[in-house]
Amino acid sequence: MQVEIIDLKKWFPGVKANDGVNLTLRSGEVHAILGENGAGKSTLMKMIYGLLEPTSGEIRLLGERVHFRSPREAIHAGIGMVHQHFMLIPALTVAENVVLGNEPGGINFNRREAERRVRDLSERYRLAIDPAKKVSDLSVGLQQRVEILKAFYRKARLIILDEPTALLTPQETRELFEIIRSLKAEGTPVLFISHKLDEVKEISDRVTVMRAGKTVDTVDTSSATAQDLANMMVGREVVLRVEKAASTPGKPILQLRDVYVRDHARNERVRGITLDLHRGEILGLAGIDGNGQFELADAIAGLLKVEQGQIVFDGRDITALSPADRTEAGIAYVPQDRQADGLVLEFDLVENTILRDVDKRPFSKRGVIDRATAERYTVERIREFDVRPPDPSRKAAELSGGNQQKVILAREVSRNPLMLIAAQPTRGLDVGAIEGIHRQLIRLRDEGKGVLLVSLELDEILSLSDRIAVIHNGRIVDIVDGATATREQIGLLMTGTPKEVSR
Repeated sequence: MQVEIIDLKKWFPGVKANDGVNLTLRSGEVHAILGENGAGKSTLMKMIYGLLEPTSGEIRLLGERVHFRSPREAIHAGIGMVHQHFMLIPALTVAENVVLGNEPGGINFNRREAERRVRDLSERYRLAIDPAKKVSDLSVGLQQRVEILKAFYRKARLIILDEPTALLTPQETRELFEIIRSLKAEGTPVLFISHKLDEVKEISDRVTVMRAGKTVDTVDTSSATAQDLANMMVGREVVLRVEKAASTPGKPILQLRDVYVRDHARNERVRGITLDLHRGEILGLAGIDGNGQFELADAIAGLLKVEQGQIVFDGRDITALSPADRTEAGIAYVPQDRQADGLVLEFDLVENTILRDVDKRPFSKRGVIDRATAERYTVERIREFDVRPPDPSRKAAELSGGNQQKVILAREVSRNPLMLIAAQPTRGLDVGAIEGIHRQLIRLRDEGKGVLLVSLELDEILSLSDRIAVIHNGRIVDIVDGATATREQIGLLMTGTPKEVSR
């Protein structure tokens, strides 16, 4: 299937989300759409998929102009889309999710036939998934496979993947790329929307770069360097490597002593961790997803109870303190799940920016919010962190995932904390935004603050951390010097390999 996008535009009140986009997707190619957060990538995909109607311009399939008024029409034309935030019902099984809306047997649902069809599809496309399993029991990577199966069940001849690796581990990303290569081999074109340069370089044949809603250029991926693509995205020279001076760590700001933590389902996730974070250092916490690192971060922030052990912050035992009291003590937290734990999506940017200080001066006087003062403060944070669109009255739900992340970082960093817990701080961000966030983390370190960096991006851990603590199965297996650590060494430790072998 060949797709042509010709001078496509989508305007919202006061915002030109797409302002003249042009690209051609050829049969059997992986075509990447690369751009900053807010560049218009997702808006473009929503128009192709029928979720939005263009203001003007054309979409052509196999040379014929099409106009989709709904996803149902796009699906009927052979277009399948895997959204960044999955459209699955957790309580249903894999098979039930895949066939939903087109069930074998109709009102007399034939479960056995549904499972057979889904099993046949998964074997054909090597997606290896049990159709009888509940979606709620699946990892993020397996849930993504369910979404891909949904597209093929509806006979998709074109697959759109919108930021498909945003929530995946490195291993799950490699497995996804194998699936994409098999689709390409069968002649199925794939639109791959991303901001990750290394992934675009690895998986795509051609790449179209977007900036501020416009098409900058389309190039053969093999002929462009990562630096070329980064500069095209941002419109300036981007520093891809992290530049920082040697750290000068001081006294411990955070001390964990034999800490045990259970998750909300009462499963033990952290098992006897003892760890120090010093003033003036970035301590990276590396591990494969699901090994307790995010539960540990939640426990330090007060969102999960410490079952056993002690947390000492700035010389004070805070083990029993509430999250609000820990915030007052000087702990800032960027949580892994920005939508569930970081923002109130129905609040506007002003309300989200002052969320932790809404009852304090200068934002509140005698119990009444001073909206004008709060808005001025928010506008400054929006400008400093390049939140797009720069509209303080816009609801958080209306922002792209990357810009939602910027709002959280702006709020937490601007409170001048003694320590920042940064869990997946650059997830969903483009290279320009990542460059800015990394500068902020290094600035905090250089000011003598402590930074606990919890990231699934191994390159980020290696480039930013002064020390790296590796967690496996809820325990710290080793702590290594960030200046001398290697990808291979950390990778082995993450799998539980003893430190003597990894060294």
